[in-house]
Amino acid sequence: MTKKVTLRRKEVLNHLPKQVRAEAVLKLSSVYVNRQPLKAFSPEEEKKFMTGYLDVSPDHMEWPKHSKEFWANLTIPVGFTGVELEIGVDANDNPVKIDDFIKYRFALKHPHVALTKDEMDKDFAKRFYIQDLTRDDKVKNNKIQLRKDADKEFIKISANSKNMKRVLRLIANVNPDRLTDDQVENQLYEIKDKNPQKFLKIATDKNLELKAEIEEMVTAGVLRKIGNQIIFIDDIIGDTLDNAVVYLRDKKNSSTLTVLRAKLKELAVS
Repeated sequence: MTKKVTLRRKEVLNHLPKQVRAEAVLKLSSVYVNRQPLKAFSPEEEKKFMTGYLDVSPDHMEWPKHSKEFWANLTIPVGFTGVELEIGVDANDNPVKIDDFIKYRFALKHPHVALTKDEMDKDFAKRFYIQDLTRDDKVKNNKIQLRKDADKEFIKISANSKNMKRVLRLIANVNPDRLTDDQVENQLYEIKDKNPQKFLKIATDKNLELKAEIEEMVTAGVLRKIGNQIIFIDDIIGDTLDNAVVYLRDKKNSSTLTVLRAKLKELAVS
């Protein structure tokens, strides 16, 4: 099945006129890893895809020499419009266009090539990126679906003020008991918009209620927190919040949980 991507270069920025910079060609050339030229394939893949492409067969004694020379001399000139590569494979998993397939796999492994423009722009060492419109569309759609899921979960949680406070207690460094319901909802909505993934992870946590209860005990002074450790009197009940949940869910520690809840209730009444 046919599939095309485009290998693009970073914009050339210097004192030369814009038209001259636009015509500049950057070369994606061989690099050495452990004193060997970077190869696009594993030894098994190389035999599969490059048999008939190199001048000798894989069982020939000079196959390693020809392979090394090929990868050492491989260069891909990339101009302003980029280099379109056909990377599809047929029903037998054979590349539709072997030249392009080799260049694509080489670019994927190359330390100067990023998978996206954003990644390239953030990394000084990256000078090229692979533009894959189908992947870009998928990534964009995944983000949309994530926001939709976060919105659905927010609507469910906002129907219950206790659940809103539980999520806010875990997701932000605030005490929701000091806020009005409107303030809790407003803050939670802003957090959901800024970081839907984090919001969704906490809002759908099966241990949400107990985790929030533990944090409430810490705020009230029933439990202490040193770093990530959760401590009751002088006993560490968990090196992390997740560990503390496991400890308190253990039936043999049910009496400890009962005591903690009683102490929290006493403080709430007083």
